[in-house]
Amino acid sequence: MERVDLDEVPYEDAMRRMAGWVEERRSGAAPDRLFLLSHPPVITYGHTTPVTELPDNLSRIPAVEADRGGHATYHGPGQLVGYLVLNLRERGPGDVVRWLENGLIAALRDLGFETVRRDTPKGSPSLVGVWTPDGRKLVSIGMRIRGGVTSHGFALNIDPDLSVFDSFVACSLTDVAMTSLRQLATQQDIPMPDEAAVRDAIALHLVKESGSRTGGNG
Repeated sequence: MERVDLDEVPYEDAMRRMAGWVEERRSGAAPDRLFLLSHPPVITYGHTTPVTELPDNLSRIPAVEADRGGHATYHGPGQLVGYLVLNLRERGPGDVVRWLENGLIAALRDLGFETVRRDTPKGSPSLVGVWTPDGRKLVSIGMRIRGGVTSHGFALNIDPDLSVFDSFVACSLTDVAMTSLRQLATQQDIPMPDEAAVRDAIALHLVKESGSRTGGNG
């Protein structure tokens, strides 16, 4: 898998580009790729998200419907977004979401943060993502698979404005607090990694150092 580093990319622009990335992978014109980037402030939501879970004041931050699984979430400065464009037919069978959760957990452990994945009880809202042991959510995951090729991916809170999450129901979980690496580092009195270190740790575990690294501007 190939790592591609981008800067800040407007969400709707990223979605247009992602359609091209998916087609390139489907046609064999490009290998599996991990795109690392960020977005300007935006709230995204799946087509099944109830209106009552969106912010009352939609003029403050744009809200955009996304063609992915999951419900409403926030993207913005201080957050690292990873989009995975993988051909699952070539990679073989397996649970790609669990693979992603476990890879992120291993990367965060390298950075000094202990995190966990959670199974979703039957009939409950999805608990897919990466969590602190005390039940705060650090990473949201929402993926789409069409024609054997994945798109979308994860959003890791490094040091975003967490107060935005108080304005809507994140991930359809009414009683869950969102957290960030900054908040955890402060509370646990451990070194705070910069974004470059976070990108490198994630790429190490997801790319497995087997692909080439490319760069670009968002």
